[in-house]
Amino acid sequence: MTMPTHTAGLLALLLAAALPSEAAAGVIKGKVQCKGVKDNRDAVVYLENVPGQFPAPKQAGEIDQVKMVFIPHVLPVVAGTTVKFLNSDPVLHNVFTPSKTGNKFNLGSWPKGQTKSYTFDKPGEVRLLCNVHPEMEAWVLVLANPYFAKTGPDGSYSIGNVPAGKYTLKVWHEKVKFAPAEVEAPAAGEVAANPVAAK
Repeated sequence: MTMPTHTAGLLALLLAAALPSEAAAGVIKGKVQCKGVKDNRDAVVYLENVPGQFPAPKQAGEIDQVKMVFIPHVLPVVAGTTVKFLNSDPVLHNVFTPSKTGNKFNLGSWPKGQTKSYTFDKPGEVRLLCNVHPEMEAWVLVLANPYFAKTGPDGSYSIGNVPAGKYTLKVWHEKVKFAPAEVEAPAAGEVAANPVAAK
């Protein structure tokens, strides 16, 4: 059965009106150069001043403890996200933070195979430590919106589905400081932004 021309046109208009955010969203991508460190991994590139409310995802984040190492070393999350801490080592581990952003929590110690959780409700950086193994360290970066990406060894990043507009792009790295930059997301397509380490 063939749809009348006027009905098909109306349907197309309704579909277009129902998807304005998808039609007006672009991608911000580029490379980060972290001078003075081994490689360019574990930098978090994120956007500030993105309008709207951004509820935390229902699925929890996760950090494991394997061979006396927190994995991942850096975990970016949206404020309100619950993170599960797993112990995969055959020894007791403890997770605590001296950071005010993490309310200086201390989850105590627990054995292999067990997990404990914490909800990160305030934006900022949270340094994670283990008082049983002082060489262990990791970071949770709590952000106000989901427009962020973490770099791999080559420093590449890509932030997708960004609403068209002008934003402040920032980079967090535990050892390297970066100057903020202004970036404009296109209504469609990609724009390049290659953050430079601050002098």
